[in-house]
Formats: sequence, C-alpha cells, structure tokens
Amino acid sequence: MNVVSLGFRTDLMLLELGGSVVIDRSTHMVVRTPQSPDFWWGNFLLLASPLREGEAEHWTGEFAEHFPDVTHFALGVDGTDGEAGDAAELAALGTTLETSAVLTAEEMAAPDRLPPGVDVRPLSGDDDWRQADELRWESVESGSSNPAHRAYVTGRQEEYRRLCEEGYGAWFGAFVDGRMRAGTGVFTDGSGLARFQNVHTHPDLRRQGLASAVVRHAGHWALTELRATTLVIVAGGQQAVALYEKLGFAETERQVQLARPA
Repeated sequence: MNVVSLGFRTDLMLLELGGSVVIDRSTHMVVRTPQSPDFWWGNFLLLASPLREGEAEHWTGEFAEHFPDVTHFALGVDGTDGEAGDAAELAALGTTLETSAVLTAEEMAAPDRLPPGVDVRPLSGDDDWRQADELRWESVESGSSNPAHRAYVTGRQEEYRRLCEEGYGAWFGAFVDGRMRAGTGVFTDGSGLARFQNVHTHPDLRRQGLASAVVRHAGHWALTELRATTLVIVAGGQQAVALYEKLGFAETERQVQLARPA
C-alpha cells in the first residue's frame, strides 16, 4: 500500500521510530504498538481508500481480528481531500469523524529577536523535560485525573526524549524567566519529511507569540540542521491553522480519522 497522505506518512514515521509495528496488507495497514495497547492512534487500521457500500461490517471484523484485546476502535483513511466514505457505512460504524488540516512548508524564516526574559532553545537535561511534562498537563490535560492516562502521557513524553537523544529531532521550549511556557517537537527519519508534534502554550501566556516562536525556531532548525526539505504540521482547529499560515505554512491536505471509545 502506497500511503499518499503526508499526515499519515509522518504519523507512521514517528510510530516506527518509537518501536511500533506496521504491517502492509495491500488494502490496508495494520499499525500496532504492543507496549501501549490503549494508545488509539498507535493501534489502528489505515485504509487505502474511503469506505464503500457494504464495508463497515468488513472493517469492524478486520479490526477485531487484528486487535482482539483492545477496547477502542480506530480507522485512518488514506487520502488528501478529507473524504471518509459512504455516509451510511460511517453511520453503521458508530465512530466519531475527525478531519484535520495538514500543512506544509519548504522554507522557514530565521527566528525573530526575542523579548527580554524569553529564551527559545532545545530541551536539555532532566529539569527541562520535567518542565515539558508539567506544561502539557497545565495546558492540555488539566481536566484529566485518570492515573492511567497520566502514565500514558508521561510515557509518550519519555519516548520523544529518547528520539531527541538518538538524533531524530529536538524538542524546543520557550522559557520565560527560566520557566518553560511553550513548546513543540520536530522529528525526521532522514527521508526529507520533518513532522511537528504537540505545540503547547501555558494558558496564562497565550496570544503573546510564544507558540509562533517555538515553531519558527524548530522549523528553521529542522531545515538547516536535520536537512529536512518539507515541514509537516497537523492542526485540528482554524485558530491553529491561521497561526501556522502566518509562519509560512500552507494547507495542502485533509486527514481523516474515525474512532470509537470502549
């Protein structure tokens, strides 16, 4: 199966770098992350084309065959136009449809001069990574009190740190008076594609240019130091899309994900 979506191609790139297993079945790909069975988008089927009439039952059975022990259900649909498939089949699946914007850039301007007290740099050392973990909880996960979810999120951050230390990328933080207040990661496998992950800003410091600063620093670094030729970032909302477009990204694709919890 030749994956055409840059969103899914870079998803698979990151998953394989992290130890996930990807099996090509011609009409679909089986993506499995044995060390994290509750990770929806580490354990899913990637379909080569949108759902056609009569396929909901087939893909439900196929998923159950490959993932007999997981409690969720997740399908990705390869493509670039955001087409998920037949409406009746999607209704039969009972899944939530999420369509995200995939944006790309081949150039990134050198970072602007930063205000006094602000420093943007790659993370280095235990304290930096501890602050990155805290930032995610303060900015994204503050409403979650599930210990299992916290362990999952912390585990993902540890995996990103390992990839950075092995030379596949870097995690950039915007530090305000020594405290990390925004961050993002960027990674590549040497193919020319570099994928951003998890752009976060502390709620108290949003709309102050910190997210733009970390994305610009990370993108410029990936193009110059990692020798990437195409930067890829995936956004779920129009506000994020507008931010990235101001930095020189252009929306080139739509990515489709279908999911149902336990």
